Amino acid sequence: MMESVVRRFAAACAAEDQEAVREVLAADVVLVSDGGGRVLAPLRPIRGPIETARIVVTLMSAAVLSIEEINGRPGVVLRRGGRVEAVASLEVTGSVITRIWVVLNPDKLAHWLAADPSRG
Repeated sequence: MMESVVRRFAAACAAEDQEAVREVLAADVVLVSDGGGRVLAPLRPIRGPIETARIVVTLMSAAVLSIEEINGRPGVVLRRGGRVEAVASLEVTGSVITRIWVVLNPDKLAHWLAADPSRG
């Protein structure tokens, strides 16, 4: 079940379909982002499916998305131009996503950048 929820989320984000994203988000979903002051990101947690869907669709537009394990959780890695720009870890409860942690801070993405096979 968890894997199918993550796949539906990634597909909806790739299609830039906010309504489809909302369908896989819990009513009390929380999105927390970390731009580290180096990348534009919401400074406070975002609550609720409407605003969360808007933020993730905006963030993930025009990105190549892959489903990968992130800190033991299913997640989505965003790449643009072959470079990792963000990592989104997802907490799934039942058939919906209840929490999303998005790391945009390049300092915290160093591990992903070093391990990225697309870097050549």
